[in-house]
Amino acid sequence: MIEGVVINASPLITLFRSGQAELLPLLFARIVVPEAVWQEVVQDKWEDQAARQLGNQPWALRMSVTDSPRVAAWVLGAGETAVLSHALANPPLRAVIDDMDARRCARTLGIPILGTGGLLILAKRRGLIASVGEAIEKLRHSGLWMSEDIIRILKTQAGE
Repeated sequence: MIEGVVINASPLITLFRSGQAELLPLLFARIVVPEAVWQEVVQDKWEDQAARQLGNQPWALRMSVTDSPRVAAWVLGAGETAVLSHALANPPLRAVIDDMDARRCARTLGIPILGTGGLLILAKRRGLIASVGEAIEKLRHSGLWMSEDIIRILKTQAGE
């Protein structure tokens, strides 16, 4: 069972935009949002649900993170670097990240990861949603790109 996660901007933004951010505190007891991710989400230029709502969520643990030189060597974005650095320094936490380069870095460094699609599978297994397929469609309409192959894999893992 995954007790806590450190989450990147893309999963947060698409979950808020799709009306599914409420799944996070139902799935995890601890949800860390590194400062770099927080800043990326609440930028004034977005003016969307995530920017307006993140600061009002009691479950979002805003935290300063020191970047790991091992992660920084991968030259990822500030948010991805912070997420993976925090997960590397706090092994019980799983990194919630969708970026392919960041996922490659995580696998290389042995950091456990979970993508936004994986969150939906967990939610279905715990009875929080009825259909991963429907939840994926909400994410796609909210700006998250997923290949048809990934969608098929996620639906198969969810038994759909």
